[in-house]
Amino acid sequence: MAPFSFVLGENPLGFGASDILELLLTLVLAAFLMAFRSPLRRHVTEFAGRTGWCMLALAALPAALRLALLPHHPVPAPAIYDEFSHLLVADTLRHFRFANPPHALPQFFETFFVLQRPTYSSIYPIGQGLALAIGRAIFGTPWAGVILSVSALCACSYWMLRAWVRPTWALLGGLLAVIEFGPLDQWMNGYWGGAVPATAGCLVFGALPRLVERRNKRDGMILGIGLAMHVLSRPYESLFLFLSAAVFLLPEWRSWRILMRPVCIAITCIALALGITLIQNRQIGGSAFTLPYSLSQFQYGVPAALTFQADPIPHRALTPQQELDYTMQTAFHGPGPETPAKFLTRLEYRVRFYRFYFLPALYLALLVFVVTARTFRDLWVLGTLALFALGVNFFPNWQFHYVAGVTCLFLLVSVSGLEKISRIHSRGLRTGEEAALLLIALCFAHFLLWYTVHIFDNESFSIAMRRYETWDSINHSAGDARAEVNRQLATAPGKQLVFVRYWPQHIFQDEWVWNAADIDASPVVWVRDLGAEEDEKLRSLYPDRRVWLLEPDARPPRLTHQ
Repeated sequence: MAPFSFVLGENPLGFGASDILELLLTLVLAAFLMAFRSPLRRHVTEFAGRTGWCMLALAALPAALRLALLPHHPVPAPAIYDEFSHLLVADTLRHFRFANPPHALPQFFETFFVLQRPTYSSIYPIGQGLALAIGRAIFGTPWAGVILSVSALCACSYWMLRAWVRPTWALLGGLLAVIEFGPLDQWMNGYWGGAVPATAGCLVFGALPRLVERRNKRDGMILGIGLAMHVLSRPYESLFLFLSAAVFLLPEWRSWRILMRPVCIAITCIALALGITLIQNRQIGGSAFTLPYSLSQFQYGVPAALTFQADPIPHRALTPQQELDYTMQTAFHGPGPETPAKFLTRLEYRVRFYRFYFLPALYLALLVFVVTARTFRDLWVLGTLALFALGVNFFPNWQFHYVAGVTCLFLLVSVSGLEKISRIHSRGLRTGEEAALLLIALCFAHFLLWYTVHIFDNESFSIAMRRYETWDSINHSAGDARAEVNRQLATAPGKQLVFVRYWPQHIFQDEWVWNAADIDASPVVWVRDLGAEEDEKLRSLYPDRRVWLLEPDARPPRLTHQ
């Protein structure tokens, strides 16, 4: 018997993609209504109040869901220069240092977001690289660090929300974090980062209301750890985080004597993070007060990602339409000085990218939260989100992790908006509960549909429906060109030396020259082809390596033994 297909016209029911979504929504909504009216609701409420168990469950859930997809979606391979640069940080930390000695022939190793002089180092801070290094040290793969950081984000989102809303709504917020930033999300399926500063934000925004209420040293310590983590991952945006935290504590100025001790503990944690940054700066560039990023700009000019050409996005990151949108946004930092009109145009255009933090059904909750915001805390939340949006808008480019520190505030807005909807009464009837339940069901149905599509990745209905998928970001089992080249090199005996020769029409952001922290000890060394006379210098340096020539602009990329 032929397998059941959900392609339109190819199954007995005649279902198409919209029919499947409608059926799934009906089933999920019916299940939610039955659970809402049954004794299960009481058990969920009781479980939501058990902080430790909830955090453990929310930490395990995204990891388990993503690992279940491994048969069709294997461990992601790095694809763009930011990912490779963060992996270089991780490998450098694995050698218990912040910088690597410069190579004797650095001209062969020039690549994006990596310094060759005065040291061979990534230009990025250590936050994301530290997570990758921990994952590699414990589980043997840096991707484990990605999973751990996403698990921490989901668990800490619930912990943060416990300080703002009732336990049941906090648990819902944790589940929304799993849905939005878990197995199908870019942060889980790449090495770019996002979950680390997002987790830091959870600690900060969860500690602030607890500190005001309890005024103890423990909450001051958690606040300081969160701020320190953010400094070590997103130093520029940390300025906005400091300002937001200060404004939150401002109404408590009359109690400054009581708050002084926990605040001093937080400041000590921040000072330690700044000290680590200064040490890293000094070891990399020789000056404690010069960021590696700034040193890179001085040596190479404005990074390639900020030029007028579009920064390429890995195939798994966005849909073709979103890639086009991403390309178009670079037009807003064209030639000429920054002007208010250009700033506002760029800000207006980037609003669409905040869809990353909201499922479609949650936009109604966002609207309700904004319209009903009256208290200092609600206005402070909106002010903090506006501060981050305006602050990162000065940067010519934009990525989702730039505002990752306020991810939990986006969740708070969603959950609080849903809670306010649930309290709506009409003619004495609690119609708001059913409305909120419908919105929640839409979110879960959205996730279940696309997760099921990826579970059955090779089935005909999955292949047919993936064209309609938006905003998810997950790799498929079919290897890309880079993976195929790596497989060929892995089968060759001994150590390898690969000269990369680009053709004249090469897209310069498609870079293939990336190396580990200890270049000379690496099984494969990737170098730029600088011509026969120059290349001979490197051949002489590595007489024991098999030499290859890679032409990545051939279709498919051509790897030949020399």
